[in-house]
Amino acid sequence: MTLKVSLLVRVSFVITFLLPCIEEKSWAQDSDVSTSSSEPQVKDQTDGEHITVTGKTPRYKTAYGYTGDQAGGGLIKPETADKSVSNISQNYIQMQAPTSNAFNLLSMLPGANVSTSDPYGISPQNDITIRGMTGDSIGYVMEGMPLNDVSDGLGYLSQFIDSENIENISLAQGAPDLDSPVYNAAGGVVNLKLRDPADKFGGMMDLSYGSHHTGRAFMRIDTGEIGKTGIKGFISYSYTGGNNWRGPGYDHRNHVDFKFTKEWGNDNHVTFFGDWNRTLTSSYYTPTKSEWISEGAGNGNNYSGTWYKDRLENTNYWKLFQQTFQQVYVAAPGQFTLNDKLQFKVTPYFQYGYGNSPYGTVLNENSLWQGNQPVDGKVTIPGAVDGSGLVMGGWYQRTYRSGFTPTLTYNLKHHQLLLGYWYDYSDDVITQPFTAVLSNGKPWDLWGGSKNNIHLSNGQQLAAENDHTITQVNAIFLGDHMNFMDNKLFIDAGFKQVFFNRSGWNQIPGPQYRTGNNVSKPLPRIGMRYQFTKEHQIFASVNTNFAVPHRSALFDTYDPNSGEIVNSGAKNLKTEYSIEEELGYRYNGPRFLGSITFFNYNYTNRMISTILHQNGAWVGSSINAGGQTSRGVDAEIGLKPWHHFSPYVSGEYLYTRMDNDLRTYGDLLPTKGKQAVRSPPWQFAVGLTYDNGHFFANGNVKMVGKQYATFMNDESIGSFATGNVAIGYRFDSYGFMQHPQIRMNFINITDQKYLSGVSSPTGNARTTTGKYGTSIPGSSPNYYIGGGFATMLTMTTAF
Repeated sequence: MTLKVSLLVRVSFVITFLLPCIEEKSWAQDSDVSTSSSEPQVKDQTDGEHITVTGKTPRYKTAYGYTGDQAGGGLIKPETADKSVSNISQNYIQMQAPTSNAFNLLSMLPGANVSTSDPYGISPQNDITIRGMTGDSIGYVMEGMPLNDVSDGLGYLSQFIDSENIENISLAQGAPDLDSPVYNAAGGVVNLKLRDPADKFGGMMDLSYGSHHTGRAFMRIDTGEIGKTGIKGFISYSYTGGNNWRGPGYDHRNHVDFKFTKEWGNDNHVTFFGDWNRTLTSSYYTPTKSEWISEGAGNGNNYSGTWYKDRLENTNYWKLFQQTFQQVYVAAPGQFTLNDKLQFKVTPYFQYGYGNSPYGTVLNENSLWQGNQPVDGKVTIPGAVDGSGLVMGGWYQRTYRSGFTPTLTYNLKHHQLLLGYWYDYSDDVITQPFTAVLSNGKPWDLWGGSKNNIHLSNGQQLAAENDHTITQVNAIFLGDHMNFMDNKLFIDAGFKQVFFNRSGWNQIPGPQYRTGNNVSKPLPRIGMRYQFTKEHQIFASVNTNFAVPHRSALFDTYDPNSGEIVNSGAKNLKTEYSIEEELGYRYNGPRFLGSITFFNYNYTNRMISTILHQNGAWVGSSINAGGQTSRGVDAEIGLKPWHHFSPYVSGEYLYTRMDNDLRTYGDLLPTKGKQAVRSPPWQFAVGLTYDNGHFFANGNVKMVGKQYATFMNDESIGSFATGNVAIGYRFDSYGFMQHPQIRMNFINITDQKYLSGVSSPTGNARTTTGKYGTSIPGSSPNYYIGGGFATMLTMTTAF
């Protein structure tokens, strides 16, 4: 508690006492400042930004568009959904470190518990829980294109969209929209919206440098209208590089975003957007609780930076734990008005991804196994000592994915009817081959060229895993959006039938060759919103959702040194199913916005994401925890700019209980009535933004309660609080530079040393007696270490 008070005092000092010392300018006389007219609402489309201005709130033009007019500094917006939805806009995003990914940005919203491994948001080793629901039970969508990984259902949002190109992020804490192309969204959905291209030619650039020798460059070019075609677009490129904040290692990220649009006639438009991403990131070690207590964030909990003469001692050498990934994602959503009542929309998309999450291990070249079959003869491993050789074990994933979502909308006087279909096809290959290591510890090939992998005498590649899955999703949905009582009462009824088929082939010798699972799930829903005055509304909804287990749960995997099964593929996999109810109230007034939502969930076959240790690799998987009950309340409130100040507060109370005992070791682990893992009973966030057009600052504090890491609740991480501060200044335009600005970000300003989340929960940490008397051995969970203190200086200008 002393640390939390100290943190709040420091942030309060920066915001409260420093800001008034800055001399304010009368922006009402500046030509770049726009105030609203006497009209209640005015839309502005300058530079592709669509901004609604209410009352007398001033707006300030920046390199990002207009800012300074949104409640809570951009952390809350007016909302009309019949379910809980929270939003983040560019006002907030532009003040954060430009390396921030969507998870970092969401952390202030009610219900969002974000676990990170580095201060900047570069590492893919992060996760999010929403109301206790893990990241693989949350849908991730970018303008109608799904982003969830087809293998484990997680969202690796550091791979998508540079923060400068994000216009809005919305978080539906309870359920996705009826037409959302997701099948694992029992915990809600995150929607990403790219900025629209500007009407005129121009651009923007960032240059950043910060702690741990982290540098970043970003440039975006807006084409404006191309000739007289009506087509306009933008393309951007960024490069990020830096050292790991703890332990040895470095990161590189090359990224391209683009978006082109064409509009014509009566509300017709076509968009083509996508991204290319290529990264190399050095992994962070995830310790057990005892390792954390003993070593903290020190070298004992890092991969080794020393290459030892005895090669076999180097399985923990950092160069054997460098993750690679490359992707291409594209989509082309279109909207076509067929007549004054009928509208057609369609979103086709294509995705490609390839990468490696390697590890170090030792193989015995005289007694290797391929699956459950011993290898005939000796396999030569370069650099082997007395028959044992150090190798890099790979975990390679190659994915092709495509799909489309056509919908028809028919408008009547009191009804808007929706009929749609979603088809999704993915082809996913996972392999774990082995690659020799050079005399200096560098692997032959991090990207997995097969010619560099170790082969058997028959030319076959030695592998601990080699499987192939094809997944197809067919979903039909229909809905009716009704309005009554002079557009005060809105009722939404919908139904979605999802047919999920996953076929798998195990290429490793053993009893298992063909496997898979088929799921057919009916998903009814109903919602209501009553707007009883202009400022006040109430809403209620009942939704059903489901999620499927990880692909890895299907397959047998083997130890190449013994032939023993490391992970046994499950049969007759059960899917998670949830029924969720919400009741809420929103206020949209002239001075502030606010909402409060009460929620209740009932789960069957609750899927808990975890990470299994297989042959040295950390592989994403899921645990069936049986039934679960969750209920609680979310709340948020944000003040519209008042004397340039915009505070924001959010919070959550969460109650979770497991409804069943967990079956393990042929017995029942007595988990019924225990609190769910990764489910802090309370969260609290406070933010304060100041923006007078020239000088701006933002401070935020997030506090998270205790989280259990085991189903038996016999190990946990304590509550923690972290705070970030941003301070910057915008200059007048000079020459070709339009309103250049300089910004300083201070991340984890108190240098809090903490565990940010649970990487791999387990049933029990201590040996426990089962319901039938079996002694069930304990297994230690692993944890993410939160990023330490870091700073970053950013210079930005539009042109």
